[in-house]
Amino acid sequence: MKARMELTLGDCEKVMAAALAEAQRNGWIVAIAILDDGGHLLHFSRMDGATPANAAIAVDKGRTAAMSRRTSGNWQDRIKTRPEMLKMPGILPVQGGVPILVDGACVGGVGVSGVQSHEDEQIASAGIAALQK
Repeated sequence: MKARMELTLGDCEKVMAAALAEAQRNGWIVAIAILDDGGHLLHFSRMDGATPANAAIAVDKGRTAAMSRRTSGNWQDRIKTRPEMLKMPGILPVQGGVPILVDGACVGGVGVSGVQSHEDEQIASAGIAALQK
């Protein structure tokens, strides 16, 4: 039988703290979602002023990253030449979702929504970097 790593509450708190710090340092108002490798929500924060749409989009971006083991921005790039990829189930092809990889294995994903998509990804990546220190 195969054993696998999974995110703990402590891991999620560490990722969230670093992601929130990155958003606050830049004056960005966002929603941040952390999901397990199956795309199930583990931890969530919606900053004051973030919209309900930001909340839903953050979860979808994180789910895309976790379940596909690719950034949601990767899907955004892929549909430019292969628009049929829009029909992939559970995929939101908008930058801002990043898989959490530990020793080459995906243990989850972080999705962010509220600012420009590349800034959303910057926040998600900052959170994940804190876990990998």
